[in-house]
Amino acid sequence: MALTSEDIVRIAHLARIRLDDAQRQQMLEQLNGLFGIVETIRAVNTEGVQPLTHPIAVMRDVQLRLQDDDASEPNQREANMANAPAAEGGLFLVPKVIE
Repeated sequence: MALTSEDIVRIAHLARIRLDDAQRQQMLEQLNGLFGIVETIRAVNTEGVQPLTHPIAVMRDVQLRLQDDDASEPNQREANMANAPAAEGGLFLVPKVIE
């Protein structure tokens, strides 16, 4: 998937940044280069390859240090919700921020 100059203009508009012609061309080349790398990676056949739990796992067995998922703090939901300016059903209500 190659981007066009119009795509860069649209992305810049959505990101609220101003790009001159040289910056737009540089951004176009960089993003298309990035997409080229992604396509190269996607083309690699990974059939039958097991995912690694750690980058070094390919060289030696790695024992991950995971701790138990136990609640260590008391439930203070009611106390926290008492500070909310608006709440409903145990959730904080916030103003709509997306147009």
